[in-house]
Amino acid sequence: MEQKKFASGALFITQAAMIAALYVVITVFVNAFNLANGAIQIRLSEALCILPVFTPAAIPGLFLGCLISNTITGCVIWDIVFGSLATLAGAVGTYLLRNTKFVCTLPPVIANMIVVPFVLRYAYGLGDAHWFLVVTVGIGEIVSCCIIGMILKAVLTKYRHVIFRQETV
Repeated sequence: MEQKKFASGALFITQAAMIAALYVVITVFVNAFNLANGAIQIRLSEALCILPVFTPAAIPGLFLGCLISNTITGCVIWDIVFGSLATLAGAVGTYLLRNTKFVCTLPPVIANMIVVPFVLRYAYGLGDAHWFLVVTVGIGEIVSCCIIGMILKAVLTKYRHVIFRQETV
C-alpha cells in the first residue's frame, strides 16, 4: 500500500513538473514575438489551462509554470504574483468544471480578464482604458483557452489514459 501511494505521489509531481516546463517553454517562445505580455497578448501557453480536465496535477503545474514564466520574461513583481494567482484560479475552476464540454475553458478567461487589466494599469502604468484592457486580454484568452484549448482537449482525450495515467504499479 505504501509503495502504491509513493508511486502515485511521484506521478503527480512528475506530471505537474512536466506541465510547468511546457508552460515555460511555450511562454518564452511566444515572448520572443512580444505576444506573452502587454495590453495585446496571446499567451499560447494558456491553452494548457485545459489540462486540469485530465489531471489535478495540472493545477500546481500551471501555477508554477506561470510563476516561472512571469519571472524569467521580466514581469514586475505584481504581475508575477497576481498573474500567477489568476492562472491558479483559472486552473482550479477548470478542474471543478472538468465534466462540462465547453464551460471548463471559461475560468482562466474570466480570471485573467478580471486580474490582468488591473496589473497592466497599476503595475505597468498602461494608460489604456480599463475596458479596452479587459477586451484585449479577453480576446487573447479566448483564442488560447477556448479555441486552442478545445483543440488540445479533443486531441488529448483520445490518449488520456496513456498520457494522464493516474497510478503505476
